[in-house]
Order: sequence, then structure tokens, then C-alpha cells
Amino acid sequence: MSSRKKIQGRRSTVEAVIFLVLLIAVFSALGTRMGGGNMLKTIMATAHDLLLNTVFYLMGITVLTGALSKLMSEFGVVTLLERFLRPLMKPVYNLPGVAALGAVMTFLSDNPAIIALSKDKTFSAYFKKYQLISLTNFGTAFGMGFVVIITMIGYGHVTGALVGLVGAFCGSVISTRIMQRSCLKTYPGLDTPVQSQAPEEIQEEHLEEEKKDGIFMRFLNAILDGGKNGVDLGLQIIPGVLIITTGVIMITFGTGPGGVYDGSSSQGVPLLPWLAGKVHWVFEWLFGFKHMELIAFPMTALGAVGASLGLLPTFNAAGILDGNAIAVFTAIGMCWSGFLSTHTAMLDSLGYRKVISKAIGAHAVAGLCAGVFAHFLYLAVSLL
Repeated sequence: MSSRKKIQGRRSTVEAVIFLVLLIAVFSALGTRMGGGNMLKTIMATAHDLLLNTVFYLMGITVLTGALSKLMSEFGVVTLLERFLRPLMKPVYNLPGVAALGAVMTFLSDNPAIIALSKDKTFSAYFKKYQLISLTNFGTAFGMGFVVIITMIGYGHVTGALVGLVGAFCGSVISTRIMQRSCLKTYPGLDTPVQSQAPEEIQEEHLEEEKKDGIFMRFLNAILDGGKNGVDLGLQIIPGVLIITTGVIMITFGTGPGGVYDGSSSQGVPLLPWLAGKVHWVFEWLFGFKHMELIAFPMTALGAVGASLGLLPTFNAAGILDGNAIAVFTAIGMCWSGFLSTHTAMLDSLGYRKVISKAIGAHAVAGLCAGVFAHFLYLAVSLL
């Protein structure tokens, strides 16, 4: 017991030393280039600017979209969409028709919505085990899609946002199919039903007990409850936007307009564009990026799509945000939508930790494919 404590104590000490060395190295490198005082001012100013001009803007969108999605659920639009999409599921995704409801719910909310559905016994009884596991990839590809698209359209690029939606759809097919194939190849035993007996029929939530409230009260309750959900989602994205986006900005952008560091927001040391510039032809050909700063969006989306949306105002102010970038951002933002931070938790909650690496690998490939497809599709649409 004592030896175990000693080993844990040594490990803890080593981790602390390594962390301090890396922390000091990063801040020393930035401080040497920017000046220590300017670096600290820029960090605070950037976080403050993101909070006021980005987070509250995104929260406004999440409140409105939350209210709208709740209205769509309350008055049967979600059920209608699910019925419309159901015939596509088997031939396209190799999933039961009811899986369409998962796409609709994650599109209107966020990735974890798929967990609640997959744990419903009546819902999961339609699936084989490998299909149920692939729901994590399928649902994540549509996570926060409504918020992403509305945000992109807000920058005046409707065509780019819609092209990106098509790209995300293609990415979802690739991710789901790769995941299923990989699971079956490694674990053939997963090709069995989740439950021994299938349900007689799905009990659809919104087809529906008698409601005593009238239409007006249902409308009012829906928009208020949906708005509250939007506030919760808006609060949840604050840490990611402030911490991750500030960090990304600090290694993406350079000096201010005067060519000097003055402690203003959105300044930093352009390390990321420098690294991307070494293989710039890859990003130019695959995504059509003319400015290497744009690569910060997909990298940030890996952890939190809300944080990546926080980069858009800075890109727009710099004049490097165009229709092609919007298309690629929408496709990658929807398809990845923070999957590195959610896939592990989602699969763990389903009891399938052993396939986490497969899910992450499949989704990484699918997100890249989604961005490439969106770029070339946008070029084709632009020629029409």
C-alpha cells in the first residue's frame, strides 16, 4: 500500500513539473515576442471582447433557436420531419428508420441528445448492437447544426451555409458507415439485436395525451421552456469560447494595425498560420483556404463548435471570411462539433468504451471529407 502511494506521489510530482515547464515555456515564448504586459492585457481584452460580442450574440441565437425547436416539437413538426426522413435511413445509413429522430433532435439541440434516445428501450429495440454504437457518430455529425447554420447565415452567406449542410450530411454517412464496418470487423458479436424482442410499435412522444391547456398556453409554455434551454446551452459554451478561442487567437493572429503590440484584443503570435503555411498547398487544394488563419476554425471545432463560432467575428473583421470559408466551416463545424470532448463520454455512458478509438478515428476522417466535399461543391455552385 505504501509503495503504491509512493508511485502515485512520484507520478503526481512528475506531472506537476512537466505541466509547470510547459506552462512557463508557452507564456515565456508569447511574452518574449509580445511583451509580458501586452500579453496579459491582450488575453484579458480578448476574453472580454469574446464575452460581450460573441458569447452574448451566440446566446441570443441559442435562445431563439431553442424556442423555435421547442415549438416544432410541441406542434408535431419534429415528428413530421422524422416520418419524412425515415425512408432514407436504411439505404443511406444502414440504420432503422427511427434513427432519423436522433438526427432531428441533435440538429435542434446538441450531441448528447442522442444518448437519451439510445437509452430508451423502445427506441433501442429496433437496433443491432453495432448500429446502436454507430448512433454516436451519426448524431454527433448533426450536433448544434441549427445554431451553426443560423450563425453562418447571419454573416450573409446563405448559399455557403446550405452547401455546408450538404457537406455535413455526406460526412455523417461516411462516419456512420466506417464506424459500423470497423465494429463488425473487430467485434463480430455486435451483429446481434440490442434486445431479444422488438417492440410492437414506437410510442411517439408527441402523439399524444389529451392536453388541458389551450393552443395559446402551449405556444407560450413552449417558447419559454425552449428559451430557457437556449440559455442553458448559451451558458455551457462560455468556458469553451473564452478559454479555447482566446488560446487559439493568441497563436493565430499577429500584431495590431500599426504593426506593434499594444495590448489590444485579437493579437498574438501567428504560430498556427506559420505551421499551416509549411503545407499551405494542402489546405488550399482541400478547403480552398487562401489565408492560413482560417485553419483555426476546424482545429477549434474538434473541441467545441461553440468556441470555433467565436472566431468568426475576428475573421470577418479581418476581411478573410467568404462564401467558400462559410461552406467549409459549416460542414466541418457540424460534422465535428466538439466530438473529441463528447464521443468518450457518450460511448462510456452506453457501455462501449472499447470502441472509442474507432469512433474518433472514423469521425476525424468524415469531418475532413465533409470539408473537402463542401469546398468543391461550393466551387461548382459558384459556376452556375
